[in-house]
Amino acid sequence: MSLDAALSIASSGLATVNQQFRLVSQNVANASTVDYAREVSTTQSLAAGTQGMGALSGPVQRVLDQQMQASLFTQNATVSCWQTQQTALQKIDAVQGTPGQGSDLSSLLGKVQDGFAALANDPSSVPAHSSVVSAAQALTRQLNALSTATTTGRQQAEHDLVGQIATLNTTLARIGDLSRQIVQLRASGQSSADLENQRDAARDDLSKLVGVRALEQPNGDLLLLTPSGLRLPTSGGTAFATSDANPGPTAYYPGGGIPAITLAGVDVTSGLQGGAIGANIALRDATLPAFQAGLDEFAQTLSTRFDAQGLRLFSDATGTVPTPTGPNAQSGYVGYAASVQVNPAVLATPALVRDGTQAASGGASAFTSNPSGGPAGFTTLIGRVLDYALGPQVQPGVAQTAPKTAGLGPAGTLSAGFPAPADLGGFAAALQGAQAQTSANASQNVTTESAVQSALQSRMSANSGVSMDTEMSHMIQLQNLYTANARLISAVQTMWTQTLQMVQ
Repeated sequence: MSLDAALSIASSGLATVNQQFRLVSQNVANASTVDYAREVSTTQSLAAGTQGMGALSGPVQRVLDQQMQASLFTQNATVSCWQTQQTALQKIDAVQGTPGQGSDLSSLLGKVQDGFAALANDPSSVPAHSSVVSAAQALTRQLNALSTATTTGRQQAEHDLVGQIATLNTTLARIGDLSRQIVQLRASGQSSADLENQRDAARDDLSKLVGVRALEQPNGDLLLLTPSGLRLPTSGGTAFATSDANPGPTAYYPGGGIPAITLAGVDVTSGLQGGAIGANIALRDATLPAFQAGLDEFAQTLSTRFDAQGLRLFSDATGTVPTPTGPNAQSGYVGYAASVQVNPAVLATPALVRDGTQAASGGASAFTSNPSGGPAGFTTLIGRVLDYALGPQVQPGVAQTAPKTAGLGPAGTLSAGFPAPADLGGFAAALQGAQAQTSANASQNVTTESAVQSALQSRMSANSGVSMDTEMSHMIQLQNLYTANARLISAVQTMWTQTLQMVQ
């Protein structure tokens, strides 16, 4: 072997080792980087016939299980969706209170019932009159608070959506830009591993915003599709658009004052599913409006049942009990839970809880209120309230009409999701139970799906992540190879020196 050949072999060996050192350094530096796949480069020997000519590093490639990665990104969307719902619903839970602890609807309704029971024992008691009014006020305040919390939750979901759509556009643009660079590198035969790792980091961000699957094209580009088949734009120039709004109880989507999410002017709201975006759409348009509809139904049922017995205890600020006035089940009293209060007339004269506010003919029987100066021990109204307004029957042998649980909301498209008992106490318990169960399901799903996500992340890390032990072991091997090639170059240099000295 000539000295030139030996020097060429050693030089190429050093170049190959340096390339491997660069990969080890990059892998170690990104050991904790999310979605970074370990980069490797194969080495091949060069020869001319039987004569060795050195070594050559192959293109840099990633150690990556793409199918597992796709599963992880899908799981990211699932977990993000449930986490978004959990966060929103826990705020409702905080206002609703724990059943049986005194601040929930069932307990507060029970205190109203207890107040009337105490009043029955001493109808002339002024403190007992005030106690009933106070209990009724506590109940309406809780209805107002729950309605406010529900509206606030919808507003937060809408505001979050506007920000998330902007982030979605930015993330898609970043993916598109990286994809164009990847296509160019591959077309020129160069490695695109670094850019692919950057693109996967952007895909990770995308997966938390919306459910999406990626189809890699032969040239390295990506086709991104939502579960519904909507193609996400990455080529630039076309972006998702929406506008902010403050959705109150009477607002709804579509057509009810809540703006759509559009792509090139086309409404694609229903095509964005999963992730934080899909969760906020569901919270804004379905879950929280259904909560509001249930509260409105309870408030209206509460008001009308007392009113039917001759006591307008619950009303709006004008002293009116709203009634259905349109094609949908709740037309006329959508959002009533936000404004229901104790009748101003009763607030002014608490003794009306004993005497009644008006004559009635549609309750248990015909009723005439106790006139001013009437018997202080008047108990007729109190008995009607305890037996019928708060009971399962409107009059002896005639069952109460169960509250509505379908065709609810301003558009008549919502459902309460549970069968409604005929009595107010049962309805209050069923209403808060359904809401609590929805929240509990979200929390349970967060726990379950997060465990699956963690398992996938661990498997991805084991298969595609950076192992410090592996990299250090590889580095030691490279150091030995570097030393061997350096010694060969040193030996060749010495031999050249000796040869020149001999010639001289």
